[in-house]
Amino acid sequence: MKKLVLGCLSAAALVTSAYAASTTMSAAPSESWTVTNYYKQSVYDPKETKIGDIDDVLVDKGGKITGLVVGVGGFLGAGEKDVIVPFSDVKTTKKNDKWWLTLDATKDGLKNAPGFKYDKASTAWVPDKKS
Repeated sequence: MKKLVLGCLSAAALVTSAYAASTTMSAAPSESWTVTNYYKQSVYDPKETKIGDIDDVLVDKGGKITGLVVGVGGFLGAGEKDVIVPFSDVKTTKKNDKWWLTLDATKDGLKNAPGFKYDKASTAWVPDKKS
């Protein structure tokens, strides 16, 4: 009986380790970036004036980043408005050893864009009726 149990445990361990090996990567995919390069980073206009901060990164079911939620206006979070911009509109460069994000827009232009709020029940950004 002990041999049967040990045999089953050994087989389970082999199957588990084989399964784990097929679901992990030995290296990060080439050309991949971390969300940290965007999330909670400041966004600037072409004149290097801060226009907001990235509050969220939107990803489609295929894993492609489709949009960025930018918080604009307000002071210390009060009165801030969240807008969504296409991911492709935000340009990146490295400046002083830090990621520098730019958007060809103005703070006032984003303040006038439709606003969104995060709905915890649906775990999605929905139009903010106040905007």
